[in-house]
Amino acid sequence: MNTIKFDKKNALVVAHRGLSGIERENTNAAFVAAGNRSYYGIETDFRRTADGKFIISHDQSLKRVSGEDVDVEAVSLAVSQSVVLFDKDDTKDRADLRPATLENYISICKKYEKHCVLELKSTFTEEETAAYIEIIRSLGYLEHVTFISFIYENLEKIRAIYPEASVQFLFSELTDEIAEKVKRDRFDVDAYFKTLTKEAVDDFHAAGLVVNCWTVDTAEDGERMAEWGVDFITSNILE
Repeated sequence: MNTIKFDKKNALVVAHRGLSGIERENTNAAFVAAGNRSYYGIETDFRRTADGKFIISHDQSLKRVSGEDVDVEAVSLAVSQSVVLFDKDDTKDRADLRPATLENYISICKKYEKHCVLELKSTFTEEETAAYIEIIRSLGYLEHVTFISFIYENLEKIRAIYPEASVQFLFSELTDEIAEKVKRDRFDVDAYFKTLTKEAVDDFHAAGLVVNCWTVDTAEDGERMAEWGVDFITSNILE
């Protein structure tokens, strides 16, 4: 299996949850697979654990990716990392396929010189926000991170602590209210690609905002987004 090549023009391509079209999403294996290819960045999701650590997981439960209904926010990091995840063929024969940590993800992106696109899934407190920012800072990679979230308050807390932060507000449906809010607060946008139009992309650019779009998995859709001039294209498989 390999990636699907497309004409990205000037867009920067981001591997969604690592190279999740080939490796199990949000694992070190998926991050390394993306690291070894031409991607500009690697996107992932993280949550807090019951013992105050930060785990890489899209869902709150590991059931979809492992068959085991483990709530990663209700148990320790060690308990979640004891779970072996499904490989892409739904077998569980690879001991390396386990939930990753925030530190794992940042370190791999740093090693392969990939931009981090880090989605905040939990609603984080100010103290937790300061803690994960300090972890990334201590690894020497804070300037190479874009923070994204569907939870607007998460992004506001980041900007309060780290005013220079690159942040993108995630949304699946573009409304006038969202457009006005992000322009007012100078938050870049990360939109479901089907809600975008060429006019919307131009409007955000005119306001000085960066436009990311998710999750684009066919060459036809990717090339249309690139033609419209989006800045980032997030994909499971396009390269």
